[in-house]
Amino acid sequence: MRDLEKSFGDVHVLRGVNFDVAPGSIFALLGSNGAGKTTLVKILSTLLAHDRGTADVNGFDVASQAGEVRESMSLTGQFAAVDQILTGRENLVLVAKLRHLDNPGAIADSLLERFSLTDAASRAASTYSGGMRRRLDIAMSLISGPPVIFLDETTTGLDPEARLEVWRTIRDLARGGTTVLLTTQYLDEAEQLADRIAILHDGRIFANGTLSELKALLPPARVEYVEKQPSLKEIFLAITGQGRSRDTKETS
Repeated sequence: MRDLEKSFGDVHVLRGVNFDVAPGSIFALLGSNGAGKTTLVKILSTLLAHDRGTADVNGFDVASQAGEVRESMSLTGQFAAVDQILTGRENLVLVAKLRHLDNPGAIADSLLERFSLTDAASRAASTYSGGMRRRLDIAMSLISGPPVIFLDETTTGLDPEARLEVWRTIRDLARGGTTVLLTTQYLDEAEQLADRIAILHDGRIFANGTLSELKALLPPARVEYVEKQPSLKEIFLAITGQGRSRDTKETS
């Protein structure tokens, strides 16, 4: 993005936004509600025209090469786009057929295995947990293997365990070479996932860098001796066993 601007009447939503996202990385756009995150994603995904500036996705201009941009990316929004009546496998097969791909059944089976949904393949999506529906939604977005994926506040409304499931999925995407632009209002999400973080506020990028670079913007930390208490996250992981299962996998 270069000097991107967008207004709705007298309301200036984006005021000269600039940033780059490295291929195969996770870039988090962090901002509160109304900061302009969704507007920015809509522009990048060719769903909304910008007023000034330029934006490229995978080397294609979003205004003059919209068709090429759409073939290069996929968008997963705040609400899962799965058909609740269809099974998980039927959802994937449907999207593969709509994209006129060969062997839609084989594509569906491969994605079900990749996203740990094989055991639930024949169940209606309405019976899936929030985390499973979100994983299925992301799997549907990856049917054609796009090099870029936009995740617009995809963990909003999910319980802590489901959020952790989606986080693991996002990390796997990046490890597989997919470029991920993630918008979120959760500070811990950006801290845990992102290679780089941009803070969007009042339509402007106020900071952009790695977590270490952003921490360096503040005064050095003071050394204090305090009694360490377990965090709520540590308590949750201990009770649910998520921490133990993850440690076991990493050890194995």
